[in-house]
Amino acid sequence: MTGWTACTMPSSTNVPPDATDPPMNATPSARVARREVALFFLFAFVLLAAGIGLRDPWPSDEPRFTLVAKQMVESGDWLIPRRGNELYADKPPLFMDLQALSFTLVRDWRVAFLLPSLLATLGTLWLVYDLGRRLWDRRAGLLAAWLTLFAVGFTFQAKRAQIDPTVTFFITLANYGLLRHLLQGPDWRRWALGGVAAGLGVITKGVGVLAFLTVLPWLWWRWRLRRAHADRIPTAGGSGTGLAAYAGGWRWLLAPALCVFTVALWLVPLLIVAHASHDAAYGAYLDNLLFKQTAERYAAAWHHQQPPWYYLEVIALQWLPLSLFLPWLAPAWWRKLRDGDPRFVLLLGFVVLLLVFFNLSAGKREVYILPGLPMLALAAAPLITDILVQHRWPGRLLWALCAAFATAALAVGLRAWWIDPQWGQRLLAARDVGLTAAAVWIWLAGFGAAALLACVIARPGRPLLAASATLGLFWICVGIGIMPALNDSSSGRGLMRAVGERIGADAGLGLVGWREQQLLQADRPAQTFGFSRDPSAQLQDALIWQAQAPQRWLLVQAAALAACPPRADAIDLGLGNRREWVLLPPDPGWRCPVPARR
Repeated sequence: MTGWTACTMPSSTNVPPDATDPPMNATPSARVARREVALFFLFAFVLLAAGIGLRDPWPSDEPRFTLVAKQMVESGDWLIPRRGNELYADKPPLFMDLQALSFTLVRDWRVAFLLPSLLATLGTLWLVYDLGRRLWDRRAGLLAAWLTLFAVGFTFQAKRAQIDPTVTFFITLANYGLLRHLLQGPDWRRWALGGVAAGLGVITKGVGVLAFLTVLPWLWWRWRLRRAHADRIPTAGGSGTGLAAYAGGWRWLLAPALCVFTVALWLVPLLIVAHASHDAAYGAYLDNLLFKQTAERYAAAWHHQQPPWYYLEVIALQWLPLSLFLPWLAPAWWRKLRDGDPRFVLLLGFVVLLLVFFNLSAGKREVYILPGLPMLALAAAPLITDILVQHRWPGRLLWALCAAFATAALAVGLRAWWIDPQWGQRLLAARDVGLTAAAVWIWLAGFGAAALLACVIARPGRPLLAASATLGLFWICVGIGIMPALNDSSSGRGLMRAVGERIGADAGLGLVGWREQQLLQADRPAQTFGFSRDPSAQLQDALIWQAQAPQRWLLVQAAALAACPPRADAIDLGLGNRREWVLLPPDPGWRCPVPARR
């Protein structure tokens, strides 16, 4: 009898315990179980929230999204995003809407711009825990959430105001609903939830529909069972036999229909407003948003081009420590797939299809495959503890990696702060960071010392504890110490503070060749002359604006002045976000010739 005809779901007691925890047959009380879950999520909250309110948005994407959200609040238009005086068509508006909503609640942009990422990340961790608990047991759910939380790329994105943590939450929520139905169903309400969440993922970044990739391995699994002439279709922990999950008729259309309906709640009003405006700019906005930034960006990517093996590098480095276990997980997964365990078929099938989908495009970024991490963590969680029990090297490698990281941080921090401060200053200057950020080295050395002590206490026999302490201390130090120390130079606040002090409180300010952080950090309403326009064309309009009233200054990216005659009164502000900036005082008689077109 093949594994496909004899497939049965292992009970929770068959899942091996963590090597560092009590055996699973000593089932903890409900109170102890709730305490473990509460402590994990409290720890996750502290790690992820550390530093919120202590820094401003950093390039490249954070200032852009926050500026758009700020203009939504100021204008009252939350449907069509704007960047300065131009329509912003690179992304759908939902993430910026969430930032704007956060500001209306907390009234502080330093908190509001990071709040959606924090809540989305915590939501993703809860979904991973709950799905792991239902498919296997509480311990597997917690370990899956742990593997997700501490994956380097996941935590890095969670502590930034990028769209990707939010779209990962919606895709994970969609998968949660779909998997609850397909593996434990029939559950048509969860199936419908999956469709709504996928639609919200589309409004967030356009890729939420990829959650439906989960259905393809399920169809393949069902075909294999039928081919084997199975008279019973097994389920994963559900009370039903699974036979009813194949019935339902029209209800199978609920998820895709609700996905389309959810997208239509945004798209239809957008089309109505754009059509009623009779403005060519809105037509260009729709074409850019609906076609260029989706199908064209996928089929003929014009940037972020990477080789076919790029995502293997991403998984190996940015999904640590989970990726460390892959050599031992791969044969275990193969056995589960060979036996026909549908939980592994669907979870791993989704990850593989996601990788294939994004690998077919020449344009690749590490964040594109981030929604696959929670599903891979779920597939790994029930096997990791058994691997730690049966094999020495995975735990030792994890402990050694943490100890080496802590040692390197301590060595670099001590050298740059205490042994050779000039070396540390050169490192900062090479990265366009002011010398006032030298406190970075103190924080780095402090983290290294604390993490190394934690590794010594944990010893190689408790690798998960060593990893929790090392990575937890690192991200907390990054949030409350390192990022605030780098904030002035990284966010543009230092540059704009210098501009405000130089021109005085009553002067007007125009921006030429500007980036989003300059407009966002300006201490007064600033005049812009387009964002996507050529800086030399912006400069021509800016000079006209400057001449119309006294006390109007221009902050100009130095590259826009390349064809202009020199000015003795121009104030060189130096580097800011890797660009040279010049401040031009009022001078009605000065003109810059329009450069000849090539």
